[in-house]
Amino acid sequence: MPRLSSWEISDEFWAKVEPLVPARAGRKAGGRYRRAAGAGRKALAPRRIFEAVVYVLRTGCQWKALSKARYGSASSVHKYFQQWHAAGFFEALWRAGLADYDELEGIAWRWQSIDGSGKRRNRTATRRSPSATCDGELEPTISV
Repeated sequence: MPRLSSWEISDEFWAKVEPLVPARAGRKAGGRYRRAAGAGRKALAPRRIFEAVVYVLRTGCQWKALSKARYGSASSVHKYFQQWHAAGFFEALWRAGLADYDELEGIAWRWQSIDGSGKRRNRTATRRSPSATCDGELEPTISV
């Protein structure tokens, strides 16, 4: 099997992703359209769209820099990306990946970590919070 680039999608991975891809929006009933149903450009294949999104996320290239020959119209790919994001596709994909990893390796779900750091307060601030400390002291910040 040839080695895939980090943005290319294997058949095995696509088999896990495909069921999570949101269904395409159909025509609205009673809508007025210029073209007959089925006319115009053919829709991009979901796998091709997903591969383009992964390419942008892995390489950091701009949407407009996508290869039209390989992935199709950059604006169409970006439109699908926005629709899939709004539909919760990427969160569902993340959850499915966590579930797969949990089955393979196991995740210590009860284990938690708290990170703390200190930062100096701005001495020139005009407003003081009710819990403000003396100038120059470190205020604890906690992120979970």
